[in-house]
Amino acid sequence: MRNHTAITTFILLGLTDDPQLQILLFILLLITYMLSAVGNLTIIILIFVDAHLKTAMYYFLQNFSFLEISFTSACIPRFLYSIATGDRTITYNSCICQLFFACLFGITEFFLLAAMSYDRYVAICKPLHYMTIMNPLVCKRLISGCWITTLVLLIPPLGYGLTLEFCNSKIDHFICDSNALMRISCFDTEFIEKLILVCSAFILLVTLMFVVWSYGSIIQTILGFPSAQQKKKAFSICSSHMIVVSITYGSCLFIYIRPSAKDEMLTNKGVSLLVTSLSPMLNPFIYSLRNKQVKQAFSDFLKKLLHLEPQRYHRG
Repeated sequence: MRNHTAITTFILLGLTDDPQLQILLFILLLITYMLSAVGNLTIIILIFVDAHLKTAMYYFLQNFSFLEISFTSACIPRFLYSIATGDRTITYNSCICQLFFACLFGITEFFLLAAMSYDRYVAICKPLHYMTIMNPLVCKRLISGCWITTLVLLIPPLGYGLTLEFCNSKIDHFICDSNALMRISCFDTEFIEKLILVCSAFILLVTLMFVVWSYGSIIQTILGFPSAQQKKKAFSICSSHMIVVSITYGSCLFIYIRPSAKDEMLTNKGVSLLVTSLSPMLNPFIYSLRNKQVKQAFSDFLKKLLHLEPQRYHRG
């Protein structure tokens, strides 16, 4: 191997060198990460223990919450450690693992959101056949399809990226980002950049087209309902998912609206920070606050816990 390939450790430059800003950033990220973990884990537990939430819709939501926890955990804890200790170094293997899992969980979310929109389409447009169409086997196949499709699309660019050699060890980012890594490569990265662009465009366009088709059909069906009460109920069923879809796709569109070369990486880091910390924190609250069944399940769960505690105390 050439001399410049001896780099086995990278330095993550992070977001800022200002100590006061770092303290503020650490506190904010720690709070958002804890809220994200607790919120999504609560949804997973509620769907697991509550018999009223054993439908396809909540099965998908449970898997989505798992992906949210996994995605933010692949990025934020390492950054928090870096801020707390001042150790910005990361080994090549750790960097590749972080990049792989962040992409794996993040891309799978897009396909899962498309599957969830199909579930809402069947619930609104074909309510009499909902239980037949969205049976447990179909749900499991859709989930498996999301993971398999993600791996098929992820392996080619990642495999080619493993052949890159690096002339610099400093990564201008707070995580191992593909764009930041290509900037320090000794090779011409035009091919892999085009490969990533094609894969990303395919993922975004295919899933977005499916979501738009699903909600176009849903809106058309809802507008045909005779009563305002039916329309309101149907819109309330889909509202949470529509908000999450808007946040997820809206964040990614900023990445593709290329700013000037000077501000490109700064914008990339800012969007990445929002996607990896704020979005996973908001989603469980969006689903729980706008869903009566989830709120009822949470209330019942708390009542059971509060009812059990006095019994345990009394027995003790």
